[in-house]
Amino acid sequence: MRRIGTALAVAAGFLLAWQALVVATGLPPFLLPGPVAVAEALSSHRTVLARAVLRTATEILAGFTLGAGTGAALAVAMAGFPRLAAALRPVLLISQVIPIFALAPILTLWLGYGMAPKIVVAALICFFPVASAFLDGLMRTSPACLDLARTMGANGWREMWHLRIPMALPMLGSGLKLAAVYAPIGAVIGEWVGGSEGLGAVMIHANGRMRIDLTFAALALVTLLALAFHATVSWMVRRGFARFA
Repeated sequence: MRRIGTALAVAAGFLLAWQALVVATGLPPFLLPGPVAVAEALSSHRTVLARAVLRTATEILAGFTLGAGTGAALAVAMAGFPRLAAALRPVLLISQVIPIFALAPILTLWLGYGMAPKIVVAALICFFPVASAFLDGLMRTSPACLDLARTMGANGWREMWHLRIPMALPMLGSGLKLAAVYAPIGAVIGEWVGGSEGLGAVMIHANGRMRIDLTFAALALVTLLALAFHATVSWMVRRGFARFA
């Protein structure tokens, strides 16, 4: 409760300072709307924004699930087959070197303007942190534990399933929490590049009409959605992996 109270106090102080800056400088609303104007935009466009939140949340959840699941599965495969790991490590690195903004238009061209390219962009941006963290955990299993397991007759996938994966779950949890931060970014980038629905599309359309108050309203909702998603994933990780920490 103390942590929540501190966060709320900081947020309130930021909003008051923001409103004071707007009033003191007399900036026009198309440059910097105050929090009061943003709140009015939230209220007057609540139906459109509610649909956009639902759309973006669906893309975030689907992209996170696809990217995290694929990343975890590939990490297990690479840990089990060293030759596969040696072949795929450069591919993983290259996949992160290419800017996601460069891939988003291509995916839109291939997959259309629906939800699919946004999910794929979110999945791509979530894939690497999960795969990298989980693989790192799988490769750092204690040699003493491995020797003991092999002495007791465990080998191959039994060793992986009963020893290496459980010991690497804390690292997987770290990767999942990091991916939960990136998933909203991927979904919004996909909506910016080619989309007519979602909070990213609302921001682009509002900015084109010089409705900066609505742009800020959508940005505030993206931030709240990202914080809520990260908090949910962190809670699930703590509850699910607590006994392995």
